[in-house]
Amino acid sequence: MSGKMTILVATVGQGIMRSPNGGESWMRAGIDQGMHSDAIVRCLSTGPDSPELILAGSDKGLYRSEDAGRTWKLLDTPLSGYSVWNLAVDTENPEIIYAGTGTPTPAALFRSEDRGVSWQKLPVQVAETCPNVGIPRFTGLAIDPQNHRNLWAGLEVDGVRYSRDGGDTWNTMNGAITNLDVHSVTVVAGPPKTVIVVVNNGTFTSVDDGATWKGALAKDAFPLNYPRCIAPQPNNPRVVFLGLGDFTPGRTGAVLRSNDAGQSWENLPLPVEPNSAIWAIGMHQADPQLVFAGSRYGYLYRSDDGGDSWSKEWREFSEISAITWIPS
Repeated sequence: MSGKMTILVATVGQGIMRSPNGGESWMRAGIDQGMHSDAIVRCLSTGPDSPELILAGSDKGLYRSEDAGRTWKLLDTPLSGYSVWNLAVDTENPEIIYAGTGTPTPAALFRSEDRGVSWQKLPVQVAETCPNVGIPRFTGLAIDPQNHRNLWAGLEVDGVRYSRDGGDTWNTMNGAITNLDVHSVTVVAGPPKTVIVVVNNGTFTSVDDGATWKGALAKDAFPLNYPRCIAPQPNNPRVVFLGLGDFTPGRTGAVLRSNDAGQSWENLPLPVEPNSAIWAIGMHQADPQLVFAGSRYGYLYRSDDGGDSWSKEWREFSEISAITWIPS
């Protein structure tokens, strides 16, 4: 698929870097394309039925592109003025999108039922401040693939929230997840269907919708001690990828893959040692075998065979926050 895709890399301070030709050349989205100068972009989302429609969460609110990232518009919504850290699209009904905000603005959750045109703030309780980061931020949002009314949200550093009614009401997961420093959350269909919560020193997994949890320390389960991001492979309900490092931002990183819904993991062979923790993983249902992984300090890796082998892209970036690609 080389050249027949658009790749978007969200960065801290350089906005969005875009390649319309599969990584051969790159251009930064700047003020001429509608994005403010030196933007901090934390997250990207695309819908399963309209890949050219992209939302980007930034330090000034929410941007929208209708042309695969060529041009952008800052939306006037209740998210304006918030720093948007996370986005999740309901693949069963792409009109529904969830957004999570945080540092340096208050942490809050929002829901759109018209593909991002209008937004409603949801009633979720979050600490005003917490250890290490001050104001918390929503670093994980996940929709249950078997019941899209079940939602999971993780905060750095304020624990896990869950909803059983599509976000109308929320509860705090108390006690069982002992580490509140949540980095990422996902739900894989399995079998077994598994909720995976990534914290700063390991993972917690549940196969009964959060009734019970099993914890695993990174030092015992992984080659490095600092898990950061997790992403399920589209159209494959048992495969999930995990990015980690030795610390934050760290001096090295790794990409792991599980073929059994997170029960076991294998370390994948990167051709060049990462220069920091692996911070982002990007995939698309148009080709689930095509996987991108980015280190915090700007290395971009690509696999065309579902993670069996990798190459490093020639372009290097400033701090990477998120990666997505769409078919051309």
